[in-house]
Amino acid sequence: MMQTRREFITKTACAAGLLPFSALAFQNSILEQPNDVLDINIFSKHLQFLDYKSTGEMAAEMGFSGVDLTVRPKGHVLPELVKTELPKAVKAITASGINCNMITTSIESVNNLLDVDILVAASKEHISYYRTNWFKYKEDLPMRDSLLFYQNEIKKLGDLNEKLQLVGCYQNHAGISVGASYWEIKNILETVNQKYFGTQYDIRHAMVEGGYSWENGFQLLHPNIKVIVLKDFKWEKVNGKWEATNVPIGEGMVDFDKYFKLLKHYNLKPPVSLHLEYDLGGAEKGNTEISIDKKVVFDAMKNDLKKVQKLWKQA
Repeated sequence: MMQTRREFITKTACAAGLLPFSALAFQNSILEQPNDVLDINIFSKHLQFLDYKSTGEMAAEMGFSGVDLTVRPKGHVLPELVKTELPKAVKAITASGINCNMITTSIESVNNLLDVDILVAASKEHISYYRTNWFKYKEDLPMRDSLLFYQNEIKKLGDLNEKLQLVGCYQNHAGISVGASYWEIKNILETVNQKYFGTQYDIRHAMVEGGYSWENGFQLLHPNIKVIVLKDFKWEKVNGKWEATNVPIGEGMVDFDKYFKLLKHYNLKPPVSLHLEYDLGGAEKGNTEISIDKKVVFDAMKNDLKKVQKLWKQA
């Protein structure tokens, strides 16, 4: 399948040379997704038992359009090695005919030289989107003041993004960090240039925190959505305590039909980062060594990918 994909791109590119179109117009026509197909990238956290080349090859073989590459501590690319390793990773991944347009990072501030190094390296590799770290409420400040502090940090990141032509994203995440509430995210995004910084909207976490009110959160944040994360969950009692347990796409409580209908209503079809947080022998945790056959992981990824595309078409 990988070879077929490469052959298709090569042959089509050769044929395009005979046509009176610019290279850019041809590239856009090849990469453009039909309206009934989502641009789905596999979160490389779940493939950290593979090297860059194998990650690209397997993502292409499974049918993903790209890779959301981890560039953070314990990630595929370590931040301190980003200047040399990110070019290698992008080159190896894209050699399989797919893209590497997004990265997941631990970036927090323009005052951190390593964070700036990551952004500069990403810009040089024509990365489009990056996700930041999650912010923690400061123990020595009232919650409101913490939000104002992070609002200013994001404003400065957005200014740098404009210079580097990047789009930063903050993920809504269940728990007690900044961003579990929709209003927290809206607040920290209030002063940044919306073109260069928005949210990575995670429907799983939105429904865990929002219950029935997740639709209000979506209405509030939809103008800020740049990238979306897809995964599923259900509430289960574990050792006597109720917990949000991650499950394969379509087997949990996420109302994908309503969610996808809302996205279509607002003409939103952002790139997707597909996460698999349920038990996959350690792949779900980003382990470099896993306890199950790799094929089990690959099959799970393919199944979730197919389910998402089917649900999108049906919505």
